[in-house]
This record gives sequence, structure tokens and C-alpha cells, in this order.
Amino acid sequence: MSEPLVSVLMPVRNEEKYLAAAIASIKAQTFTDWELVVVDDGSTDGTPAILAKAAADSRIRVLQNRDKGLVPALNMGLEACRGGFIARMDGDDVSHPERIARQLQIFSENPETGLVASAFRHFPRAGLKIGMLSYEEWQNSLLDHGLVIRDIYVESPFVHPGVMFRKEIIKAVGGYRDMGWAEDYDLWLRMAQAGVAFARTAEPLIFWRDRPERATRTMDEYTSDAFRRCKLHHLKGGFLKGFTEITLAGAGKEGRAWQRLLADSGIKVKRWIDVDPKKRGQILHGAEVVSHLDVSPDGGRMLVTVGTRGARVGIREWASGAGFAEGTDFICVT
Repeated sequence: MSEPLVSVLMPVRNEEKYLAAAIASIKAQTFTDWELVVVDDGSTDGTPAILAKAAADSRIRVLQNRDKGLVPALNMGLEACRGGFIARMDGDDVSHPERIARQLQIFSENPETGLVASAFRHFPRAGLKIGMLSYEEWQNSLLDHGLVIRDIYVESPFVHPGVMFRKEIIKAVGGYRDMGWAEDYDLWLRMAQAGVAFARTAEPLIFWRDRPERATRTMDEYTSDAFRRCKLHHLKGGFLKGFTEITLAGAGKEGRAWQRLLADSGIKVKRWIDVDPKKRGQILHGAEVVSHLDVSPDGGRMLVTVGTRGARVGIREWASGAGFAEGTDFICVT
């Protein structure tokens, strides 16, 4: 049997309600040189029966992970994938028929690219809150590598089931890891540190199902605290490497959460910057809150922790005008 160009990797557990539609969206792809590797992580509902029926198509292979967890399921499937390109997919989402073809086209046109994400659209739309809609708008706006890298510490810049990457690259950075935080975000940060070039389709080619049971809503690895710990782990290996004290821009709730985390890691906040005149002059955890108008680059490092919606643009304008270089002097982490 010849090896396919693309392997679609799909871990599943108890997905009987939506699985048939997810598989059908892969079978409907206009690009046909693919295999679908499904790893069943100990399903106890009708998922095994659906997979057994689907496996009548020789392009679909089903592996059993026996309730060992998501990361082991991903790595088991990764080892079984024969294609040079890996397209992720989940058992409750839907891929556009042109998804694989369009992502491969971007790889062909940009051979230096290691990962191509798809713009995405939440569904169903009814009941979506402003936070999720803003996340969709923000992520879909990161249309090139530079924008992704600029914002990579703000939030996860890719929807996991919408990415395609070269298999050689994920193997080179160590595959998926179980570190107590989101396995996909950890992978994107390792790829970024390894110099992997990112790209994204302008059109939404993955439809991300919003539902209460989604992993991003139910697993401890996807909490705000877990994301902060993931960010700090990678920042300490790069942007913050060798620094024992930093500046925090933002003395609100998010900034204080970062201060506690930094302190636990042996990094001290030497000053706080805040635009609120009521906070100026206060001493928080041994450091003074100062005005943004009174600071300039001093060779140190600054994390921007302002969580107010829409504030990032203003922060960047101020920082640039004050002589701070993004990526060198400061990074936005919210």
C-alpha cells in the first residue's frame, strides 16, 4: 500500500453524537490522497460501532488507546501516521471540503512553512458569548507569521483541529507533552522557539463546535492558571532567561495573578505600570505603581498584563512611543 501524502489524526472519546459528521467531512475532501487515523481513548458509548463501520473505507484506520488520556492518544496516532503532512481533526468538528487542498496549496507556495492553520468559525452561533466571538476575531486576524509571533503569548493562536504541519517538524520538537497545561499551546510555543514558520488560510476551513463538554471548557489543563504557567515556562527559556526582576504593566487582577506566579518562580516585580491615577504611588508586594508617562526602557524586561478588552492596541502605541521594542523590551501576555 502506497503512503498517503496527508494523515488526518483524530483522537476521540465518547463522540457518538457528532463523530459521523466529522468523519463525513474528511471523506468529502476534494483532495483524496489522505488517510484518517482515529485513536479511540476508551469510549463507552456508540463510538466504537461508528468507527467499525467507518473502517470499511480502507483509508480509515482505528487504534485503541484504552483510556490512557489525550496526550498518549495523540502520540500513538502520530506514530501510526504515514503521511508527510499531519492534519489534526477532532470528532465533534467539521472540515470544509477544500480544507486539506487549500492548506497543501499554501505549503506548496511557501516551502519554508512548517505549520498552516485554518481560520475558524464557531458553531452553532446561537448563544455564543462576546469572549468567544472576540477570540475568533482575534485569532483569525493573525494572518501571517509575524502577527502570530507577536501575539503568541496572548493566547493560543491556533485551533488545534484546524492545523496541518509537517510530520518531521513535530517529531523534531518532541511530539506532544503532558505538562499540566494545554498540549497544543505547549507545542505551538516549542515550534516558535525552534524557528518554525507559521501561516494561516484567510478563509475559515474548520468549523469548531461550541458545547459545554468541549475540552477547553472542562479540562484543568485549559484553565487560565494553566495557560499562565505554560507561558511562564516558555518565557523563562527565552524572553525572561537570566532575569530575576521585571516590570509588570497592569496592576489589576491579571497582573497580580502574574506577580504571584512569577514570585513562585523566583522572579521579582521591581515596578508596576498603570494608567489609573488612583493606583499610582501604591506599593504592591514591595514594588511601586508608577505612571506609564514616567517610564522608559532600562534594559530590563516588561510583561504587559492588561486584560481589559481592546486595551492591547493602546498599550502597544504607548510602548512604541516611549521607545520600548516589542519582543525585545516587552511582550503582551494577555
